[in-house]
Amino acid sequence: MLVVRQAAADIEVFMVQRPARGVFPDLHVFPGGKVDSLDSDLEHACAGLDDRDASRRLMMARGGLRYWVTAIRECFEESGVLLAYRSGTLFEPADDAESERFDGYQDALGAGETTLGEIARREGLELATDRVAYFSHWITPETAPARFDTRFFVAVMPPRQSAFGHQHETVGGEWVTPTAALSRFDADEWQMIFPTLTTLRMAAPFRSVEDLLGAVRAGAHRIEITGELHRQGMQYS
Repeated sequence: MLVVRQAAADIEVFMVQRPARGVFPDLHVFPGGKVDSLDSDLEHACAGLDDRDASRRLMMARGGLRYWVTAIRECFEESGVLLAYRSGTLFEPADDAESERFDGYQDALGAGETTLGEIARREGLELATDRVAYFSHWITPETAPARFDTRFFVAVMPPRQSAFGHQHETVGGEWVTPTAALSRFDADEWQMIFPTLTTLRMAAPFRSVEDLLGAVRAGAHRIEITGELHRQGMQYS
């Protein structure tokens, strides 16, 4: 999930660094992860989007809505940002005590001790799927050390929440402009893989969150998928 916010003269995205373990150690990435079987249980609690419309956007027969749920769940797990509504209003912690309670939910969710569905039911939340826009589709090449079929999404940072890299899921996290992130890669300061780099390059021309989201919702952010891009995993859907 690309979580974006408006800076003075540019947009910023929140990126996290993976721990030095696993197949892709030390990478800088956007918050995200695998679809969970329980993600389908939250389809009834999604605002402004149903499975038929979600599947159409992903060019799937069915089951598309779970990708939005996964994006929201993983975003909360890895960055603490929860895209949800409470009583029809975008969620924000009411006070420090509630912030601490949701920090506990984040820890419990990452540890597998609760589910996003349980949190939503307990707190009266509805997932803000209408605030999440579909960005791109990638399938890693057969030569990759690990294969994945992933969908990228983008959403605006809720104004009264904070983002931070979760201590068990990440090494850390920070806000950075797409151009600055690409410069760090060019300087060998950050490691990133092709889908992340391409996504940053697609976002870099936009100077306002409104322009970026407007382009994504209209499909105007898309770039020509060359033979090389397709070989690297970018899909036409």
